[in-house]
Amino acid sequence: MFVFTTVLMVSLSAVLYLMVRALPRIAEEPPAEGHGLLDRWTHSQIPEKVDTVLNGFLFKFLRKLKVLVLKIDNGLSRRLEKVKPAGENGKKPPIDFKEMAGQNKGSESEGGQ
Repeated sequence: MFVFTTVLMVSLSAVLYLMVRALPRIAEEPPAEGHGLLDRWTHSQIPEKVDTVLNGFLFKFLRKLKVLVLKIDNGLSRRLEKVKPAGENGKKPPIDFKEMAGQNKGSESEGGQ
């Protein structure tokens, strides 16, 4: 693993060295003057305004969606409470494993005769 890591680092440093050496050969060209519609639109205040409006809409929409999800959750919780079996004092009756084992033994002995 150490050899692999070392070879990887050496190769990356060689590639970086070659890129740095080639950098002075690249001549800087003056940026083209873009007076197109898209260039003017991106440098205007319109994108910021659109972003502000979209953020406001998303904020309100997500808050309303959160309230709706919480209402659905509360409704489902109430339904589950109605459906849940209740024993004495609102607690579920304990599971009787002896009774379950007795029923299984009784059914096996009846079936075997």
